[in-house]
Amino acid sequence: MSTPAVDPYSPNAAPSDGKGSSKAGLIGALFGGGLLVVVTIAVAGWVSAAGKRLVTPEAEKPKVAVADHAEVGYCTPRFKEVLERVLHSCGLSEGEARRGCKPADVKTFASISDEDFNELFTPLKERGAVLRFGEGLHELDESAKKLLEDKWFARKGARYFFVVARASKTGTQAKNRALSHRRANSVMYHLQSVAYDPEIDKKVGLLWLGNEFAQLSKDYCSWPNSGTDKCDEEAINRSAFVSWVDCRL
Repeated sequence: MSTPAVDPYSPNAAPSDGKGSSKAGLIGALFGGGLLVVVTIAVAGWVSAAGKRLVTPEAEKPKVAVADHAEVGYCTPRFKEVLERVLHSCGLSEGEARRGCKPADVKTFASISDEDFNELFTPLKERGAVLRFGEGLHELDESAKKLLEDKWFARKGARYFFVVARASKTGTQAKNRALSHRRANSVMYHLQSVAYDPEIDKKVGLLWLGNEFAQLSKDYCSWPNSGTDKCDEEAINRSAFVSWVDCRL
């Protein structure tokens, strides 16, 4: 009759001859010594790190995520130069009096041709819109009000809002200058009525160009605009261009 095998890990297993115990003891000693070395190194590292934190506590502070408001492509040095002149010479209010710029002012402060002036604003197509007016009119219709509000409330962190009002070639120069001024004011009055912003005058740059400076080409009919009738060069200049500008000065 054969003797059944005994599981070496069973409580009934026979005791070893002692050699196994010696090997186990040696392994245990080596393991214990290695563990002690690891623990000693780790403790030394913790103590060193704690010492550094005591000397330079700011190194332990978590890094705060800072929003990097990257400027868009149209924020060229030339554009920012004109922008700064507009905002500080034309668009901001002081006290109770609102200011703005008429055609002669723009030519003086911008030192730029009308073609180049319009070219600066061409990249704003995705941000801006053209609010169109009826011939000889300065009141915003409902579609113009809605478009203006859509653009105003799509601020996206920008600081400055441009309003550049114009008039078509029909009529006298003086009449069209006054008409474009009223159109700029209509935009400003409506913004004041919907924005409820006590500092709105510090954000809006107003220009009224009449029909003397920077007339728009009919290419601007492809921009978002409030008109429903036929758009041509006359119609697109009976307007106020509006847009937030995302450049840092």
